[in-house]
Amino acid sequence: MPRKVLSESQVHPAIREKITAYRPEVLKEVEDAIAANEIVVLGMRQNPFPRKARRLLDRAGLAYRYLEYGSYLSEWRTRLAIKLWTGWPTFPQIFVKGVLIGGANDLEKLLAAGELLKKT
Repeated sequence: MPRKVLSESQVHPAIREKITAYRPEVLKEVEDAIAANEIVVLGMRQNPFPRKARRLLDRAGLAYRYLEYGSYLSEWRTRLAIKLWTGWPTFPQIFVKGVLIGGANDLEKLLAAGELLKKT
């Protein structure tokens, strides 16, 4: 089932550029990290779930790239750009071989099932 995304025809032409140009440098940084690394974890300070994801990967002996974007009160606009791009509402956001697999709990399930690197 495809993810529901607002149709271009439902976005007024006067704001399309604003949507398209929202924090492109952040998305480029994330895209470059995803292209260069098999596993990428996007996280934030003070949130225990990015820390949990990193611990799980460390225990599994898997190399990853970690990008941190602020805390609960800082860099929320940066995180918003990422959330809008992926459609995933929380952090961490974990990518394996370029595919968003979800957050820390999703990672834990895939590791437990031995399917982390098979899924992508």
